[in-house]
Amino acid sequence: MLSSTSSQTATASSDEFLGRLPPFAYTPPPYTGPSSDAILNKRKEFMISSSISCLYKKPLNIVDGKMQYLFDESGRRYLDAFAGIAVVNCGHCHPDVVKPVIDQIKRLQHPTVLYLNHAIADLSEALASKLPSDLKVVFFTNSGTEANELALMMAKLYTGYQDIVSIRKGYHGNGVGTMGATGQSTWKFNVVQTGTHHALNPDPYRGVFGSDGDKYAKELQDLIQYGTAGNIAGFLFETIQGVGGMVELAPGYLSAAYDVVKKAGGLFIADEVQSGFARTGDFWGFEAHNVVPDIVTMAKGIGNGFPMGAVVTTPEIARVLTGRCYFNTFGGNAKLRENASMVGTYLKGKLNQLKEKHEIIGDVRGRGLMLGVELVSDRKLKTPATAETLHIMDHMKDLGVLVGKGGHFGNVFRITPPLCFTKDDADYLVEAMDYSMSKI
Repeated sequence: MLSSTSSQTATASSDEFLGRLPPFAYTPPPYTGPSSDAILNKRKEFMISSSISCLYKKPLNIVDGKMQYLFDESGRRYLDAFAGIAVVNCGHCHPDVVKPVIDQIKRLQHPTVLYLNHAIADLSEALASKLPSDLKVVFFTNSGTEANELALMMAKLYTGYQDIVSIRKGYHGNGVGTMGATGQSTWKFNVVQTGTHHALNPDPYRGVFGSDGDKYAKELQDLIQYGTAGNIAGFLFETIQGVGGMVELAPGYLSAAYDVVKKAGGLFIADEVQSGFARTGDFWGFEAHNVVPDIVTMAKGIGNGFPMGAVVTTPEIARVLTGRCYFNTFGGNAKLRENASMVGTYLKGKLNQLKEKHEIIGDVRGRGLMLGVELVSDRKLKTPATAETLHIMDHMKDLGVLVGKGGHFGNVFRITPPLCFTKDDADYLVEAMDYSMSKI
């Protein structure tokens, strides 16, 4: 259990839970905006409610945030273990993010990349310094979808081939090209999506070959040989599938897949939209797999909540865009990485201890602070515990802990907190999950 020295008791529907949120020296100002019901009614009238759903039976009205905590309209504090879907890596309203933004907006908000300004050049240089030596040409975008769309186009232009291979259960965006690359029907609309092939998911928990990365790579080779003309433009992958349920790819798969893709003439494209910027404990997810991509895409953590993405590639590949005019109108920390590794390892160990106690936990996976907990009603059959997942999420919310969910069956807790998450935060999260599961 956590120390009793803390600032706020998690007032749940039951008085039995004795866990306490760690102390935190911040009180938000009083909220004077519209009520939750008023906001919900406005969303129903002016937004398509069926396509933009809220978490929880009673949606939260989040009005304030500071570092790894969020606050609702009543001023209640919540431990944020989702970070706006793996976006707010530095923490909510981090002063080192807020002040430079305010200073810049006061001076110049948008000059266009058609003029010179040092900020975009400096950021390009900084990004390139975090990547292997030849990955040094940067294109800025507004989102991960746009970054992946650009990467796919570059691969087709550079190789002269049109077929793209991605992995089942992966998610890469909601544009026409990226929707095709996405390997889940949940995120696809009935529009023409051609030229994309989906390899078997090298999922150590649910995959047909378990943790045998070489067998999955052989299936990839067969897919290219029998499903394409023998050559591909590129292979797009996430090192940990976020929306797909925090699936960490089978050991050895990416290094073996790299050889297969290169023999087929394709480019190796790492989608680091969720795993990048130190979330996994390495600065990039691909660093743990002994591969160097030809193209790296990124978003989310790059802007800490601002709509921003980027594509980084080699000068040779980047030259394919020089024949036409391509630009984007708006394209213009080691301590966190160490903390993500240390606290993430600690939290994963605690979650594995919880797995020994609760049969409903089928798998604990991921790296750093990009973790997943898959819930099943039968461990042998791996029957998804979808309804139970929703119930436990709601109960954890009542205890002041916010997590995400994902996976094809909606039965995986997505734990992607801000990287300033502490061991005390991790202890409280596990206590809340433990208590909530005990009430099933």
